[in-house]
Amino acid sequence: MLVTLILLGLVVFLGYKFLIWNYDYWRKRKVPGPKPALFTGNYPHLFTGKQHPVYAVNEIYRKYKNDYDAVGIYISRMPQLLIVNPDLAHRVFVSNFKNFHDNEISALVVEKSDYIFANNIFSMTGDAWKERRSDITPGLTISRIKSVYPVTNQVCKKMTEYIKKQIRIAPKDGLNGKDLSLCFTTEMVTDCVLGLGAQSFTDNPTPVMAKMRNLFRQDLPFLINTIAMALFPPLRRIIRLRFLSKTIVEFFVRFMETPLEERQKHISAGANINRVDMLGYIIQLSPKRNMDSLKITACTMSFLLDGDDTPPSLLSNTLLLLGRNPQGHQRLREELSEHLCDQGFIDFDKLVDLPYLNACVHESIRIFLTAVSSKLCTESIELSNRNGPNFTVEKGTVVLVPITCFMYDDDHFPNANEYNPERFLKPDSIKKYRDQGLFLGFGDGPRICIGMRFGLAQAKAALVEILVNFDVSVNARTRKDNLYDPKNLLSTLEGGIWLDFAARS
Repeated sequence: MLVTLILLGLVVFLGYKFLIWNYDYWRKRKVPGPKPALFTGNYPHLFTGKQHPVYAVNEIYRKYKNDYDAVGIYISRMPQLLIVNPDLAHRVFVSNFKNFHDNEISALVVEKSDYIFANNIFSMTGDAWKERRSDITPGLTISRIKSVYPVTNQVCKKMTEYIKKQIRIAPKDGLNGKDLSLCFTTEMVTDCVLGLGAQSFTDNPTPVMAKMRNLFRQDLPFLINTIAMALFPPLRRIIRLRFLSKTIVEFFVRFMETPLEERQKHISAGANINRVDMLGYIIQLSPKRNMDSLKITACTMSFLLDGDDTPPSLLSNTLLLLGRNPQGHQRLREELSEHLCDQGFIDFDKLVDLPYLNACVHESIRIFLTAVSSKLCTESIELSNRNGPNFTVEKGTVVLVPITCFMYDDDHFPNANEYNPERFLKPDSIKKYRDQGLFLGFGDGPRICIGMRFGLAQAKAALVEILVNFDVSVNARTRKDNLYDPKNLLSTLEGGIWLDFAARS
């Protein structure tokens, strides 16, 4: 009996030592930081999912921001470097880009098991990323975005008719703002990328809409593997996560087969294709890069993936915040009315530069959207640390830039909890905030979001269409605060966004 107890005690002791052995990682490197807890590290709700992780990060940020530039924290047993100085954040994205070249997600995905996502520009690394970005950038110039603006206006009109139909049904809980926005962006992206309609605003939408809703929904094995890697960091070298399910990938590969074959057939026959879209651009590019059908599909699908969450979130969040702010709502409508043409839309060149519309959208980005940017150290670098010794960030270290923490800091944005578009009306205010490392909703530096201009243009066009035709208010079902949904890594409102629409004469 005694021997059994001794052995049991030894097992418990060794297990405990195993769980805490890595918790001196930052202390050895003389990097300050909060004491981690057993199993969860510095994320108290890591396994319960009761709170969005950005709130744990924000507590640490507020505690250390006035004394240090960076602190060491842990997600379970894995060390992370948390940047708490916006100037250092700017260096990570811009000045020292070569040392923080890749996103953390690139270390978690492998091409063999998740080919489509591994070939997304967000996941790609090194020279492969550089080549892909140089390929895609010419396809997203402002002139190309302008060329699909007529398609945008057609989709906007479909959305108006859809909302009018929903008003007649008069749902007491309002319209789901995220669903409405996802319908719009799905219709836009499938048309602009593939030349196909998703029929999102009809009673019989194509399966694309349902698949887009579930694009990144993860299964139990994914969650188990994620927890295992947090508890045992060396498993990151063995386990490779699949971010897109096999079913989703197979659907989109089949979905794209027909337009791809038809387009290649027309090109081979020398047919004149007047349509400008991303599929045509990628097909023209394919001989130069020796792309087969799967590579063309993967490259084209990048645009579908990028249109899944951020653009619809931007649109629905802006509608929510304007619905809460009648004065801003009215001021924006007055600006839009001044520039409307007889056909009921605004000329593209004016749309992209309207000051108050631009301010409203960027203030929405500040309050919602990206929570934390997770970078990977790709080349070791020595950093200074205010009130502390210099330290070395080693290759492979995860570096967190707490974007939301900067943008919700009253020291940088007075009354940061309030929706105040006026803060972005000053000349070059967006560039100024970005250069200070404070406004990083789309990132910064060489890896700034490549689809930023396209996403902004589509969101603005949809806002114009809605605000010109409808009065928008927030349904009582929507919560009053901005509490983030713990189940979504992006900072989206818990409980969803529910809106009421009333047609304007």
